Amino acid sequence: QVQFVESGGGLVQAGGSLRLSCAVSRRTFSFNAMGWYRQAPGKQRELVATISVAGRLNYADSVKGRFTISRDGAKNTVNLQMNSLKPEDTAVYYCNVDLTRQGPLDWGQGTQVTVSS
Repeated sequence: QVQFVESGGGLVQAGGSLRLSCAVSRRTFSFNAMGWYRQAPGKQRELVATISVAGRLNYADSVKGRFTISRDGAKNTVNLQMNSLKPEDTAVYYCNVDLTRQGPLDWGQGTQVTVSS
């Protein structure tokens, strides 16, 4: 069963914005804190942001003040609004459960974000 389907990536100039969305299976969405992660070429996957079921937020220092994570209970989606994008934000972005709390479920295909300088 596919748990996560990410979308919304693309090519954008530095300073621009993108909004990512992740469709999550209903059961997974309802009972788990969720997170966005990214993996740049040659680097390990890293945490970007997490949101609990109750709406508690957590961000990596590198994206604080620029990115906003949210969850939509009506659509079972987890979203990531990315503003003031920088070339170093270039990566494949994935969503999954909050890995600070539990091990990952099967990863989706991710969505590519490329920020040009």
